Amino acid sequence: MHLHALENDPEFINLQTEMVRMQNWIIENNKRLLIIFEGRDSAGKGGAIMRFIRYINPRFYRVVALNKPTDIEKGEWYFQRYITHLPKPGEIVFFDRSWYNRAVVEPVMGFCSKEQYHTFIKQVKQLEDMLIEDGCQIIKLWFSINREEQKSRLEERRSNPLINWKLSTVDMQAQIKWDDYTHYKKEMFQLTGTKTSPWVVVKGNNKDEARKEAIRYVLNNVPYEPKGLTLERLEPNPNIYSIEKY
Repeated sequence: MHLHALENDPEFINLQTEMVRMQNWIIENNKRLLIIFEGRDSAGKGGAIMRFIRYINPRFYRVVALNKPTDIEKGEWYFQRYITHLPKPGEIVFFDRSWYNRAVVEPVMGFCSKEQYHTFIKQVKQLEDMLIEDGCQIIKLWFSINREEQKSRLEERRSNPLINWKLSTVDMQAQIKWDDYTHYKKEMFQLTGTKTSPWVVVKGNNKDEARKEAIRYVLNNVPYEPKGLTLERLEPNPNIYSIEKY
């Protein structure tokens, strides 16, 4: 469903109304919200973010999609380039991929050493614990698709000139290295999910359902007021989302 079609969906509009109210609460109370979007290549991260931000105030949110690190950044503390993009008071930040590149993509593709990987796994929980302790809310979403769906979406990227820019050399390896990605994804869930910052898996084969349930999950887990005036269901569908055990 394209954006204009979603706008004819009363359920989507109600969720957007709740998103606007949630953002107002964040602005008025100087809250900080970081939403991390992860998943396999073509899982629908960017499209989901587009739905999240459809009606909210652009002055009080940022979408962060960092390029591959420069030579200078490679010599810095791994988290350094991400730290500068963390939410300010009254702001929502959407990470379209995040520091969790080092948990899955980098080890699969050989972009980091085993030592760098293990250092990351140790430090990321400490970093997130510190941020949460300091009052920054973190929500970590993993969009999950099956192998056949990914193959179909990658083929579309190859053939559709409008989205051809999305295809990268890493994407080309996604199918070949499917099992490696699965291994590191499971490791990441187990080693970096915590009670205060769990991994939320969203089944993404159906894009529209995934997007709406992801929005629902966020709305349900941010204590904004007034909540639920639209009478829309805010409890996410357990058939679409799950909390990974940690």
